[in-house]
Amino acid sequence: MFYDLNDNKQIPHELVKRYTLQHFLAALYMDDGSLVLSKRINHQKKNIFLTPHIYLYLQNYKPNNLDILKEHIQKYFNINLKKSKRNDGYGYILRTTSVQETFNFLEQIKEVTATCPSMYYKTNWDFRLEKEKDKYERQYPNYNLLVTSSNRLRTYSEEEIKLLIKLKNQNQTDQSIAESIGRSYWSVVYKLSELRRNGKL
Repeated sequence: MFYDLNDNKQIPHELVKRYTLQHFLAALYMDDGSLVLSKRINHQKKNIFLTPHIYLYLQNYKPNNLDILKEHIQKYFNINLKKSKRNDGYGYILRTTSVQETFNFLEQIKEVTATCPSMYYKTNWDFRLEKEKDKYERQYPNYNLLVTSSNRLRTYSEEEIKLLIKLKNQNQTDQSIAESIGRSYWSVVYKLSELRRNGKL
């Protein structure tokens, strides 16, 4: 079912409709995916900006098969992927379209991938970010490591910051804090990290 008559890989259209659990997305990503980080350095302000992307290296599937998979993931997991050109295989892979989609993807598979520590470098953003911090602190001491995100750019009010600190001091989880203040999980993670860095938490 996974190969056509010419032994080319194919997405079994009827079978894939059954793949609606996060386990499918997690297995696909852990097998054929990568968490790719592009960086931009502003030496004047001593800022390093990281932009995370999810890449699914499925270039051995024909483009029309990737369309089937892309539509399936959009329908059942509410994640927008786009085809991106490659020089090998049939010339295309799938990737997330924005930072928010990247975090949405990781959030979708979080409960499944939490049981697989060997894959944390591409499934656990907190783990990966700490690794990146260690790396860049050695290369660029005293630089700030920032993650590109529309949520990060939306300024927190003083009231939100006070509530954030209060809730964290009450040992609430980052997820419950995010729900309480109406922010995304990753936005809260970044803000808490910034507050710790500045000695406010």
